[in-house]
Amino acid sequence: MSAPPINLAVLVSGSGTTLQNFIDTIAAGELDARIALVIASKPGILAIDRAKKAGLPIVVSEPANVFDHCTAAKVDLVCLAGWLQLLKIPRQYVNRVLNIHPALLPDFGGRGMYGMRVHEAVLKSGQKITGCTVHFVDDEYDHGPILLQRVCPVLEGDTPATLAHRVFEEERIAYPEAIRRFQSQINSAEGLRVQAT
Repeated sequence: MSAPPINLAVLVSGSGTTLQNFIDTIAAGELDARIALVIASKPGILAIDRAKKAGLPIVVSEPANVFDHCTAAKVDLVCLAGWLQLLKIPRQYVNRVLNIHPALLPDFGGRGMYGMRVHEAVLKSGQKITGCTVHFVDDEYDHGPILLQRVCPVLEGDTPATLAHRVFEEERIAYPEAIRRFQSQINSAEGLRVQAT
């Protein structure tokens, strides 16, 4: 008997491109998951429109109440998808909260390092390689055990926007793959393994 789909809560603060990636990947049959709840940090954001269009349940929540909503929705895994507020992870959710960061942590992470700021910092540094990192969330910004990383080149003439686009193409692959790894781990006795691709 196959395992049931994994129940996800997706936390959003902006346009919802990562949420849309989840919606599309699930619809294509490439991720055995169900989005049980979308939690927005504020009203009026594009991510809410995307969730409504997909018929997903939505709540706008303060950080302090996020995990109460997750528990009520019987969520297996919490996925930060552009969520910009620091969360305090309750004990029962340790190693059950994932985030994706648009750089190769531990570089270019921490408070205030999100969105185009990350890509601007990568370009300013002169790095020739960047990518994305999926990691378990702890009580610090962009910290916690790394589950998966994917890399891409920084090209001559890149702008923050062109680099962001290339990194997001890797994010579209990395985040569903990280969820699949989490799912296989909870359905077997094997532990999760970190892997850079």
